[in-house]
Amino acid sequence: MDFNVKKLASGAGLFFTRAVQFTEEKLGQAEKTELDAHFENLMSRADCTKNWTEKIYRQTEVLLQPNPSARIEEFLYEKLDRKAPSRITNGELLGQYMQDAAREFGPETPYGSTLTTVGECERRLGAAERDFLQTSTISFLSPLRNFLEGDWKTISKERRLLENLRLDLDACKTRLKKAKLSEAKAAMAPDFQETRPRNYVLSASASALWSEEVEKSEHELRVAQTEFDRQAEVTRLLLEGISSTHVNHLRCLHEFVEAQAAFYKQCHFHMHELKKELGRLPNAFALSSTQSVVAAGTAAEDISSPVEKDTLKIEEVQAPATGTRKAKVLYDYDAADSSELSLLADE
Repeated sequence: MDFNVKKLASGAGLFFTRAVQFTEEKLGQAEKTELDAHFENLMSRADCTKNWTEKIYRQTEVLLQPNPSARIEEFLYEKLDRKAPSRITNGELLGQYMQDAAREFGPETPYGSTLTTVGECERRLGAAERDFLQTSTISFLSPLRNFLEGDWKTISKERRLLENLRLDLDACKTRLKKAKLSEAKAAMAPDFQETRPRNYVLSASASALWSEEVEKSEHELRVAQTEFDRQAEVTRLLLEGISSTHVNHLRCLHEFVEAQAAFYKQCHFHMHELKKELGRLPNAFALSSTQSVVAAGTAAEDISSPVEKDTLKIEEVQAPATGTRKAKVLYDYDAADSSELSLLADE
């Protein structure tokens, strides 16, 4: 118990000394040991690396998982050291809905068969997205998170220790400076012509005490300087390791780009195959469009007939027969090829 009390008192005294030193430095009442320019550049580079790595990591998380609730859930599972349940992607869910709808509408109908085909493609796209998410998490997100939660925490810890040792060193310098000043005053106080020996003895004793204080302060300063230099070297080596971190993150970035390129290549392939499959399916919409083209061609012949000279008015258009569809042109349109019609607004 006594040991714990002494240790607590010693720690409180050390904290108070550092606080006083820090306050006096901020007020300009105490000198501060400055680090060399190279060391300052290393710390600035490390801070820049940490800040931008954190931003890139957070935004990549948003890119891979836009749903904030899902990100929070994954974070909680990670902190609880439990495996997060596998989550179906939006593309796979859409594909499942399309295929379920096709079974309800009838897979033999044009709409049902098209829903089945598109749904299968969406499921392939969702599966490719899931593979991309897993690959990106392993090859890109994990190394960034390991740096932020591992290497950077170690660097921060050593930097805080270095700052504390610097405060201790500067406090020792301040105590030594005050002790030397007091010793000089005590040495000037004795008067060898003094007729009262008692005063001379007291002055000599004070001078001796201050000399011992100077020796003690010098010893503490040497110890503090040694500890500070050792910690500065350890911190410098860690800060210089940021270059290796950049090289590692560069390799991870290349892997992320390759995974993203492979994902988009798969998406392009699946969509190209889907377009070819849709072209081979029976399409009621295409048949209806063909009938409309034929009807429009007949109407065009009637309009161009020399018997009818007046322009056809929208009010004169008769209601379509049962089974046909009526449409009104909203904008002028020029046909791109022979399979399309050139139309004018309000036809």
